[in-house]
Amino acid sequence: MNKSIVCRRIWPTAFVFLMALGFSMNISAKPKITKDNFGQTADGKAVEIYTLTNSRGSEARIMTYGGTVVSLKVPDKSGKLGDVVLGFDSVADYEKHTSFFGALIGRYGNRIAKGKFSIGGKEYTLATNNGENHLHGGVKGYDRVVWTAKPFTSAAGANLELKYLSKDGEEGYPGNLNITVVYTLTEKNELKIVYSATTDKATVVNLTHHSYFNLAGAGAPTILDHELTIAGSKFTPTDAGSIPTGELRNVKGTPFDFTKATAIGKRIVQADEQLKFGKGYDHNWALNKTGKSLMLGATVFERSTGRVMKVLTTEPGIQFYSGNFLDGSLKGKSGQDYPLRSGFCLEAQHYPDSPNEPKFPSTVLKPGKKYSQTTVYQFSVR
Repeated sequence: MNKSIVCRRIWPTAFVFLMALGFSMNISAKPKITKDNFGQTADGKAVEIYTLTNSRGSEARIMTYGGTVVSLKVPDKSGKLGDVVLGFDSVADYEKHTSFFGALIGRYGNRIAKGKFSIGGKEYTLATNNGENHLHGGVKGYDRVVWTAKPFTSAAGANLELKYLSKDGEEGYPGNLNITVVYTLTEKNELKIVYSATTDKATVVNLTHHSYFNLAGAGAPTILDHELTIAGSKFTPTDAGSIPTGELRNVKGTPFDFTKATAIGKRIVQADEQLKFGKGYDHNWALNKTGKSLMLGATVFERSTGRVMKVLTTEPGIQFYSGNFLDGSLKGKSGQDYPLRSGFCLEAQHYPDSPNEPKFPSTVLKPGKKYSQTTVYQFSVR
């Protein structure tokens, strides 16, 4: 057969395949980043929003208030872009609600029992904002401050560097903590987050990211049909206040066994004490890893769009939250309702309440040392 005829027959099929994987045919396109105003906070601070785009057309919009991912557009199996994170249209809505949509979380992600911990025999008392406990950095955590931004492009993709000085005594924490977070939208359709921090006084640090994902698209009614795999054979059970008991419990034979791909909703209403405490899944998994190497922590697959999200992290744990407190009362982007379990979170982190659990991996950072962690949300199609 004539070679030119073969090529003409093969090319349309190859084109469709490449588009399904999210490849752009504009081979001259380069990663880019643009800046716009996004309003101001209630106390008059200007908020900027940056749009990171890669050569394949994927896009992340990140604002300086809370270092928040406002939207994240990635392709489905037909090559169509869709926003996969929940959020709001204005700074005022982010300030009004305490859902932590898309935000950077710190100084300590997750909970610290009764807002107290000790370092070197000295006790520190933190702000309590979750009953008697401290949650996600307190009343004014890093999700509620305006970060200083520096955009740049590199061989890796479009980057946004964010900086914040968390002062000694802020929300009760000791030490001036200098934090740098770099978001990168890579050419591989990854949202990569690299965190680093230094302190001038011994403190505890546990930074994380709090996007609510729905791979069927932000505003789709449920995540219960998403298939989840977690690379963790143990989890940290909690008391009724969501504080870990100190036990590392094997997931085998429990509704917490996601060692094989399982629909999120398959066992979420089982008569299990831990599910009752969390009103669903709101627990930390101890990942099957050692050291600080970047490894796969979780995989999520959504069948209707073919989207796959993998979470790679250097952290020892990952908090899976199934959107149990969403109730349809929040009006999100473009007026969309966010009903019960219409978004999920996978927060790479150290374990909750680690400062009060000596057997858990330490979260203490001392002067002269550097805190670092990397988490990658990697998107593809199946």
